[in-house]
Amino acid sequence: MSLNVAQRTAVETLKGPLLVLAGAGTGKTRVVTYRIANLIRHGIQPSRILAVTFTNKAAKEMQQRIGALLKQTAAAKSKPEVSTFHSLCVRILRRHITKLGYPQKFAIYDRGDQESVARQVLKEIKVQDAALKPAELLAKISTWKSAGITADNIHQSIWSAKDHLASLAYGRYQNALKTVGAVDFDDLLLVTEELFGKFPDVLKSESARFDHLLVDEYQDTNMSQYRIVKGLALPHRNICVVGDDDQAIYAWRGADVKHILSFQKDWTDAKIVRLEENYRSTQPIIHWANTLIAFNKQRHGKKLVSPNDGDRPVILQCKDGETEARTVVARIKERIEKATVQPRDIAVLFRTNDQPRVFEMELRNAKIPYILIGGQSFFDRKEVRDVLAYLKVVNRPQDDISLLRVINTPPRGIGQTAVQRLTEVSVTEKKPIWENLKPKEYAAALHDTSDDSSFALQTSLSPSVVSFRQLIEEQQRILQRDFSVENLKNFIAEIQYEKEINRHYAEESERSERWNSVGEVLNAAAEYIKESQEKSRKAALWEFLDNTSLAGPDFTSGKPETAKGANAVTLMTLHAAKGLEFSEVYMVGLEEGILPHHRSVKASEEDESAVDEERRLCYVGITRAKRLLTVSLALNRLKWGKMRPTVPSRFLYEITGQTASPNYWRAIAGEPPQKNNAVR
Repeated sequence: MSLNVAQRTAVETLKGPLLVLAGAGTGKTRVVTYRIANLIRHGIQPSRILAVTFTNKAAKEMQQRIGALLKQTAAAKSKPEVSTFHSLCVRILRRHITKLGYPQKFAIYDRGDQESVARQVLKEIKVQDAALKPAELLAKISTWKSAGITADNIHQSIWSAKDHLASLAYGRYQNALKTVGAVDFDDLLLVTEELFGKFPDVLKSESARFDHLLVDEYQDTNMSQYRIVKGLALPHRNICVVGDDDQAIYAWRGADVKHILSFQKDWTDAKIVRLEENYRSTQPIIHWANTLIAFNKQRHGKKLVSPNDGDRPVILQCKDGETEARTVVARIKERIEKATVQPRDIAVLFRTNDQPRVFEMELRNAKIPYILIGGQSFFDRKEVRDVLAYLKVVNRPQDDISLLRVINTPPRGIGQTAVQRLTEVSVTEKKPIWENLKPKEYAAALHDTSDDSSFALQTSLSPSVVSFRQLIEEQQRILQRDFSVENLKNFIAEIQYEKEINRHYAEESERSERWNSVGEVLNAAAEYIKESQEKSRKAALWEFLDNTSLAGPDFTSGKPETAKGANAVTLMTLHAAKGLEFSEVYMVGLEEGILPHHRSVKASEEDESAVDEERRLCYVGITRAKRLLTVSLALNRLKWGKMRPTVPSRFLYEITGQTASPNYWRAIAGEPPQKNNAVR
């Protein structure tokens, strides 16, 4: 196939620093593989070419494409080295890590191993869980390592009391790993950087192995990756980096867009090639993307164009989140029934993991198969299943499966041995576990066959068991009599479920997301109660639980690999959608606090780059669409069981040029349904 002018320029520029700014859908992978093949055709030995990318999937795809092209090249007697950053560093460390005092056959610790080391280190410096949990320590260390910060220079990055404690533990953690000849995943980069810094001869020998270096997705490099790449390329200066600063969306995991923005400062003789011809989307979609991203001031100037005409994107303005989900799914169903599109060609993209719940419900109701990628199904999340299990026990205490799930969640002193014994007795006596939770029966069950009489004595009068049973009985009286949002909210407080979330998740953002999922259970209840009232029926706990029961396997979540070949609508986060494309895309929740996310809005008070990244995320979402793009917003949204007004996303104003106040959008939403749901 032929190349356009810009693509050909990138393929034929074979010497010196080269920056290829590859806009969305402009044929980046094709340019990379053709350029490598062209280097080989011009006499460069394949083994002297190193291509580095971020994922095993991308590396494998690049290898396959290059292999197909090299079949046509007689000179190709070897293969280029195509690798992820981490696998490249593993090979370098296997060759040289003994210089740093590690064994050549060093171990790479997984998460479980890391937590064991972190727990031991915190114990040594007498830091309690309440002050700093092992998971919190590992999260902070990972953040520091991604920024290229070692234990020796950590003092520059201490901002809080927890940072101070973590900094004290960081050095001990590293020493503990080194003592047993191990590194963690982040160390693969950081230790390689340390190796190059302390032993210039190692850097010289590694860089001498190649004459050409190519880096894919350069906008996603963190500090260590940036320094490693620069060190390897300096001797020969034949470095080609490919990426798009407008699609830099991973700052939260250490990536720094400044690396691609400052490429010309690092390499003053660099040539820049802009790939701006988009082969994926229609021109109306591309116009939206160009208009939005132009509001980011710190970027390389480029403007995508498309030869494809098509319909203008549509904005759906809905009165609330439930109406948004119904409207989007109704449109999807209509297009599928008209055979305009297959389910596999449609994606619903959202910013946060708690958004899909209402869309899952509506897709189930419409009998439209879907696959959730980039996260669990709302109904499969631990916190949702836990809360629903509690409600099932309240509804029917004889439900042993649900009872066993929550009896010690959060921990209330009912140990595994006690639970196991209760289960055994219930099986033997052929009666539910609940019946053995009365103080007298509980004591008898434990004392019956226990060899340790002191254990039986300690547990026979367990106040935890008595308290748990009283809790359930009290909530039975309340929720079975009056199933309301307020009572359900009080119930969640009574079971102290927030303790369970705090116990499992160290990062504040993760806790917040998990707690929001609990809030979504309240929202689901509020919707059900409202529908019951509209039908003049009394809301009932048992009926709510029936309504939330999961449908069959055709409508459950799946991993990315299960999506291949599946004729199902794709639900996924905007982050997970990067690199993919769909004929029709629905971007939902275009509201302040969702997109842009409230954390970024708050952070932008000190650093406007936080909202810039959210804008890039929105840009990524827009450019996933090939033929049809629909964005939606709710002017009211349930939050913890209460309907609250929202503010339309600033990105909508930027795209449309609309300068009216949010009341403008509200006025439109108040018009008849046939007018308020589609404004072009």
